[in-house]
Amino acid sequence: MKGGRPGRTLRIAAWIVVLVLAVVPVIFAAASPLQRGREFLWFVGGMAGVVALSLLFVQPLLKAAAPPLLAPRDGVRWHRLGGMAIVGLVALHVGALYAYSPDDITDALLLTAPTPFSVYGVISLWCLVLTAVLAATRRALNFDQQLWSILHSVLAVAVVGAGAVHAIQIEGAMEDMSKIAICIAALTATTGAVIEVNVLRPLRLRQRSRRA
Repeated sequence: MKGGRPGRTLRIAAWIVVLVLAVVPVIFAAASPLQRGREFLWFVGGMAGVVALSLLFVQPLLKAAAPPLLAPRDGVRWHRLGGMAIVGLVALHVGALYAYSPDDITDALLLTAPTPFSVYGVISLWCLVLTAVLAATRRALNFDQQLWSILHSVLAVAVVGAGAVHAIQIEGAMEDMSKIAICIAALTATTGAVIEVNVLRPLRLRQRSRRA
């Protein structure tokens, strides 16, 4: 029992830090004076994007080895659910903004919009769509674990990297400091997860097999 307390304390502390970093940008964006007078669809679309950005930070941490936020089996399950939630939020983000201004979103999707941030948003969107399709068809395509890990890692970095640039370039309801903080946190968490899954974890498994 005593041996488990430090681990439980570390997990609780990690959850507190993660939740603060994830929730604060959402609260600031929702409470922004720029939200006053905005039409419902514009508000919903924008806030869906903000929540999706925060979840991009939380998502890779659900399977992190140190500090562990969840037990391994729970981490895998919640990581999958988190991915579904991100896909749903991005769909709501694009769908609501399209319903509000079809021409602007069509131009963005066709890469003809004059705003630079739209290009990065579309890159992140299609990398997310490809990730979701590959995850859904992984067994049918008979990907082995190593190939899937590499593909998933590359796409995850692309989704988060392009999404972060997209968010930073937009001058909107998100408060600047919290926006930068969540973007850096998402990039750091994703990079760390990629290194963990593709480098550190295989090394640990090799060391254990040698000892055995």
